[in-house]
Amino acid sequence: MARAKKEAALTPEERLQAALVPDWEWPHKLPENWCWVYAPHIFDIEYGKSLPTKQLSDTGYPVFGANGQIGFYSEYMYKQPQALMSCRGAYSGTMNKSLPYSYVTSNSLIISSPRGLMGTDCIYYLFSALNVSELISGTAQPQVTVQAFDGFPIPLSPLAEQQRIVERIESLFAKLDEAKEKAQAVVDSFETRKATILHKAFTGELTAKWREEHGVGMESWEQCSISDVCTVNPKKADTKDLPDELEVSFFPMPALSEIYGEITDPQTRLLKEVRSGFTNFSEGDVVFAKITPCMENGKSAVVGKLVNDIGYGTTEFFVLRCSDRLYNRFLYHLVRDKLFRDKAKAVMAGAVGQQRVPKRYLETYKLNLPKFNEQLEIVRILDGSFAKEQQAKEAAEAVLEQIDLMKKSILTRAFRGELGTNDPSEESAVELLKQIF
Repeated sequence: MARAKKEAALTPEERLQAALVPDWEWPHKLPENWCWVYAPHIFDIEYGKSLPTKQLSDTGYPVFGANGQIGFYSEYMYKQPQALMSCRGAYSGTMNKSLPYSYVTSNSLIISSPRGLMGTDCIYYLFSALNVSELISGTAQPQVTVQAFDGFPIPLSPLAEQQRIVERIESLFAKLDEAKEKAQAVVDSFETRKATILHKAFTGELTAKWREEHGVGMESWEQCSISDVCTVNPKKADTKDLPDELEVSFFPMPALSEIYGEITDPQTRLLKEVRSGFTNFSEGDVVFAKITPCMENGKSAVVGKLVNDIGYGTTEFFVLRCSDRLYNRFLYHLVRDKLFRDKAKAVMAGAVGQQRVPKRYLETYKLNLPKFNEQLEIVRILDGSFAKEQQAKEAAEAVLEQIDLMKKSILTRAFRGELGTNDPSEESAVELLKQIF
């Protein structure tokens, strides 16, 4: 209100000069028929309204809060879509667009241009492109205030150019979204593809050709329990005669990567520090996390080379020591199988957040076990297949990351006049401002 009264007292020329950013303050050069303008002179920026005390209903109109749509309310505030900026909390500075007939809470700023200098879509893309981090204040509760926009420069282009910019952005984004959808499908189907391969492995389909070539039939497979071919939590190694200062390997839970199924961050500790109160294991053992959510996430690995051939780790590991009938990497793939983990989850016991797989589940788990040489072949195929699947997933994830970077680049270039849309013969945006003022 005070700003409006102050502007009303100025002549049109004075209002124009107050709105324009002097050239020595330009963030960067723009096309000749663009100009830099201070945000409050071309936009109305206001808070949404505090949410009524009425309970949100599951029908009615969308409610937009700090991080986008949060629920529904039976009344509406804005019939037309609005350009919104989250102004409180971790999402401060993030842009959003409301749906038609939306209620906007005080956790969002509504940015509009009632003088017709910029449409909602262009405002949304413009503020998505700008670096608004400098507007954020506070650490415990980050926020963007209306007052923060005082002195904030905005690149203003002719109206026809704004429309071309929006059309070019949406055209490029549509192509990127199509590529993103395909890349996301590769990532999302990763576990399904792995499960399919593992099912073929443990039912004999994966090595059908191998058996044919080696004159072996499915009758060579036998059904047994894990405890028939593996010791669950074997007796600790006798270290009482070893010196306290002996260095040994130590693996806390974070040392084990659920993504790669490997111990990726091994530690070294003194024997006296870990001799009691921790789980002991040897090279070649399979470790399997028994506590939620580590078990569900697939934290398991084959133990590799150990410092002084001695290893300890968290008590939340089961240690599985294979007999000469069971290849440790065959067992490793079995316990990494989502089907195995889903069945384990169903029998977990304990308090919420501290549930564990009972030892008996592992000991009594039934499996169809091929002969050792076929286990070797199955593991060879699985290791090769999963390496390729992991590469495909990581490539798809890299594409997703690249697409997000490309979108940011497109937005930045769009509002620098670098997308090839600008027509230098069009009337300058300054003339548009003169007409408005």
